[in-house]
Amino acid sequence: MREIKSNLHQLKAGVIGTGFIGPVHMEALRRLGVQVVALCDVAKGAEAVAKRFGVPQFFADHVTMLAQSGVDVVHIASPNRFHHRMALDVLRAGKHCICEKPLAMNSRETAEIVKTAAKSKTVFAVNYNIRFYPAVLQLRALAEKGVLGELIHVNGSYFQDWLCKQTDYNWRLLPAEGGKLRAVADIGTHWMDAVCFIMGCPIKSVLADLFTYHTQRLRPLGEVQTYTKAASHLKYAPYPVQTEDYASILLQFANGARGNLAVSQVAAGRKNCLRIELYGSKKSAWWDSENPNSIHFGNRDGWNETALRNTPGFSADLAGFTDYPNGHNEGFPDTFKMNFRCIYNAILEDRNPRWFANAQDGHQEVKVCEAIQKSHQAKAWVKV
Repeated sequence: MREIKSNLHQLKAGVIGTGFIGPVHMEALRRLGVQVVALCDVAKGAEAVAKRFGVPQFFADHVTMLAQSGVDVVHIASPNRFHHRMALDVLRAGKHCICEKPLAMNSRETAEIVKTAAKSKTVFAVNYNIRFYPAVLQLRALAEKGVLGELIHVNGSYFQDWLCKQTDYNWRLLPAEGGKLRAVADIGTHWMDAVCFIMGCPIKSVLADLFTYHTQRLRPLGEVQTYTKAASHLKYAPYPVQTEDYASILLQFANGARGNLAVSQVAAGRKNCLRIELYGSKKSAWWDSENPNSIHFGNRDGWNETALRNTPGFSADLAGFTDYPNGHNEGFPDTFKMNFRCIYNAILEDRNPRWFANAQDGHQEVKVCEAIQKSHQAKAWVKV
């Protein structure tokens, strides 16, 4: 595949949400040469962030932004409960859309988005950015070509520690804001989407155990940003926690492979570690996001191996999705850039490959989450 290049600056973007992830979107777009011409936030703060990033327009509601800003592509990076309505409004306004995950709060809402997106002439994507680590794209190519053999089972985890303490707080802890599942929906879906993308097949059944360590937390009197550390001068109020800190999930995939996933947001010392291990009939492969530029391979009868990004161990098919020579790390921010490059090229030229997640992918992940919740409650296997 030749390197992907287009005049992305032709497109004008608007971003909804100015918390942790909204500026990540803006920085990635700027690196691609895309003009961010409008910002919107349902809470206060859009004006200050717009000034900091030099964005000329800011709005207090997305409907006004859609009507007045002249944007071509809208990035939804707001809290989860707003995704459904905003996504529908963006589609009905005839704009291209990139929505943060989860796509919506339940599968009824996501099904409506899928139906509306299918009727639209615009591109709709869900920001499962983990797909665009070069190593994940490489693992997908290896699985597709049968290099690993028949996939027998997959093992992995996604661990963070930013909610370890009783005083750690974020809107994602509240079911009304983030949904009934938290650790699974917030980070576990990234792992599941990446593995299904690599294997080329969906999750068929799940058996889940969810655990809440902090059944009561202390909420600061006032909102705090994601990953903000607790401060001694803050005043707190106790509240009951209704979302999980940890999950252990057994998986059955449509191709017959088995899997097990552990998810935690109370894993001290693990800042943002997503780990995937694939075990095939010919060889195994493993990778983790905190060491993103290498893949390790295991062999039954020969040497184990390590492949480094942009060396002969990585396929030439990935040339359009890695920009730096080997030894120059590409990580989390680069996955947003590469995902948006793929999406924006599809918008401009209907170009393949369309490796980004679409509305149906987002719908599928929400259905998996609902099956996980049912499985935990029933203490039994549940089909997706």
